[in-house]
Amino acid sequence: MNTADMTAKMAAGNGFIAALDQSGGSTPKALAGYGVGEDAWTNEAEMFDLIHAMRERIITSPAFDGSKVIGAILFERTMDGTAGGKPVPAALIEKGIVPFIKIDKGLEAEENGVQLMKPMPELDALLSRSKALGVYGTKERSVINSANRDGIAAVVKQQFEVGQQVLSHGMMPIIEPEVNIKSETRAECDAILLDEILKNLDALPEGQQVMLKLSLPVVAGTFDPLVAHPRVLRVVALSGGYKRPEACVELARNKGIIASFSRALLEDLRFDMSDGEFDAALGAAIDEIYKASTVKTS
Repeated sequence: MNTADMTAKMAAGNGFIAALDQSGGSTPKALAGYGVGEDAWTNEAEMFDLIHAMRERIITSPAFDGSKVIGAILFERTMDGTAGGKPVPAALIEKGIVPFIKIDKGLEAEENGVQLMKPMPELDALLSRSKALGVYGTKERSVINSANRDGIAAVVKQQFEVGQQVLSHGMMPIIEPEVNIKSETRAECDAILLDEILKNLDALPEGQQVMLKLSLPVVAGTFDPLVAHPRVLRVVALSGGYKRPEACVELARNKGIIASFSRALLEDLRFDMSDGEFDAALGAAIDEIYKASTVKTS
């Protein structure tokens, strides 16, 4: 796949994006879910070796291919590793899966009800290296905890500024202003977020597009204007803490939005499964998420 092929697949491909980008503080939780306790490693390098082994097993599984998984978001160390003896981005592309890289370096402390992204002083170097490896785009995450318009406006402004930096490298940004699904003002957050994203989309230069990764809204259809916007290549949804069955029900209620699930994709996988058991469990999860991404309820 060349860049044009990847753009076409992201714009109209049937399927979803797998989020394989747990990093830092989220890695022990991901390993615990996989059945690997913290007593299995003695330092950070060993921990990341274990999570890479899990991701390599997923990527090389026959259940994981471009017929239903159209993209995958990678942690930087995963991007730099191998799967089946090949660089991970190349292994994905060979399977028809478009590779993305998580670029944010974590979150600032909460202010005005939101958490902005920490500074990324080495971003240009990471983008250049990622593009050279065949990576198509990026993902960058902020968090919205309450319906504070100033805070949400700041999140969206920062996201689009980073998005411009990504676009300048000829890559596609996935802008991710996540609304905390436990927020007591979640519906209001959705409404303000929609307004702020539309303002920033309308300000994009002619011909530029971004992708959006959003929490599933309280009211189905809230993000329809974003799905239809000419500056949006695709809208994808995070599971945000929902278990897979509930996440898939909510996803299926939102037309035009596909999944970009992490925990909801991996929740049934265990390190001590046989290869047959592992592939079957992964395949069942992929089928369920694919259906919710492509078959919508009224």
